[in-house]
Amino acid sequence: MLKKIEAIVREDKVNDIKNALADIGIVGLNMFEVRGHGRQGGIQLVGRAGTYQVNMLPKIQINIVLSDRNLEDAIETILKSAYTGEPGDGIIFVSPVEEVIRVRTRERGEGAMMYPDDIDTKKAKAKDDSRSVL
Repeated sequence: MLKKIEAIVREDKVNDIKNALADIGIVGLNMFEVRGHGRQGGIQLVGRAGTYQVNMLPKIQINIVLSDRNLEDAIETILKSAYTGEPGDGIIFVSPVEEVIRVRTRERGEGAMMYPDDIDTKKAKAKDDSRSVL
């Protein structure tokens, strides 16, 4: 089964997240600039004219489609690299994906999601390396 992660995170954490995901082998993702707010309802700014509320804050939405077996690794990586401990760190949504089709090759399902040196390739290599040590 395939899953889709939609992570809405701080702009200043995007490179940390992207690099951490690449380190574990998540090579396919999309990013969008979005605006919104969560529980904190925005932020209060102080200017010459007084204080005012900004309730639609800039964020980045990262979308990743991956197999069930890689879901927890990706979520844990995003959680670790997006964390600041302050309100507004973000939120992660996970939903099922019915079908994936690669346009160029017409591959469907998990085969359409495979990339050279992706997370599955890295896991298989690590498994082979651990066997050769024994």
